[in-house]
Amino acid sequence: MADRLKQLAGYATLPWHCLQLATHAKSFQDNPVLGSRRLNEMGLHLKRRQWAMNMATWRRQQLTPRLRPQEHHDFERDGFFLREQALSPHTFAALTAEVRQLRAQGWEMRQGKAVTRRISLDSDVLAQNPGCGAFVQDQSVRDLIAYASSNTGGITYQLQSIMVDAVDPHQDPQTRLHADTFHPTAKAWLFLDDVEEDEGPFSYVPGSHRLTPARLDWEYEKSIGAATSTEQMHREGSFRIEERELPSLGLAPPRRFAVRANTLVVADTSGFHARCPSLQSSHRVEIYASLRRNPFLPWRGAHLFALPMICEHHMLWDIRLKRLMGFDKRSHWKFLDTLNAYDSPYI
Repeated sequence: MADRLKQLAGYATLPWHCLQLATHAKSFQDNPVLGSRRLNEMGLHLKRRQWAMNMATWRRQQLTPRLRPQEHHDFERDGFFLREQALSPHTFAALTAEVRQLRAQGWEMRQGKAVTRRISLDSDVLAQNPGCGAFVQDQSVRDLIAYASSNTGGITYQLQSIMVDAVDPHQDPQTRLHADTFHPTAKAWLFLDDVEEDEGPFSYVPGSHRLTPARLDWEYEKSIGAATSTEQMHREGSFRIEERELPSLGLAPPRRFAVRANTLVVADTSGFHARCPSLQSSHRVEIYASLRRNPFLPWRGAHLFALPMICEHHMLWDIRLKRLMGFDKRSHWKFLDTLNAYDSPYI
């Protein structure tokens, strides 16, 4: 009887799972259609990957005039933008002084010995912190994020702290090279502190954002058994890759971003990237931004989450949605009433 009810429940949710094919849904384990071995052998994942890239290319063509020619060239080659001395010395000094005093609500998550803290830069926080507000409104930065994700509007900005206690690389899933999802999406970091070589710098495999025939073959093989993989993140649609596999895809070793404070990096995180293992205890702070939208829509904006009432109050809506759907009870993220980016970990 129980098996029969489970089977009926599966039939009832099938239309919803089919509709998710036209969205940014990526989890092989949560969606039996996306995770179907038979359908992926027939090329389901591969077709979604190709269609998503085709639409991203179309949207990016319309965004190209917003970029500096050299930055556009470098991104097409590498998959990331890099700006050193992104802000004037005076502006950057004022911003960092402001961040050291800023206290607001936020989240923390522990993965092994690494703790990630985020404080959402919502409109109420920005109203009291004009330096952060100026960076969030910087149109040239927003254009880089838009191009990397192939979308506009609804960028979320947060103060992010990465605190590591000499982590074992196998304890933190973020230290393995991976692609966030199957379509172009953007993440950005304005580093407020120096990042040394042995302090877990961001790394990115240049050119891994391109959908080459070798990458397509690799994606196809990975998709076949994704739903039953022993790797949790793989089952969730964030494929991991070992560095020794890169040459077979025609890719060079990852570039490590050991950078000075006031460096901006914007990357298409459908390319392979990771946070390198930290060989010593470290605590760095950055302004972190992200933008991920439905990859199959032909237009760049007009997203629900780009509406001012939502994107300007990201934390409020995030908490409401998680509580409504019960995610807050099983999330790895823990909500904290008030904290500063430079506080010691609370979890």
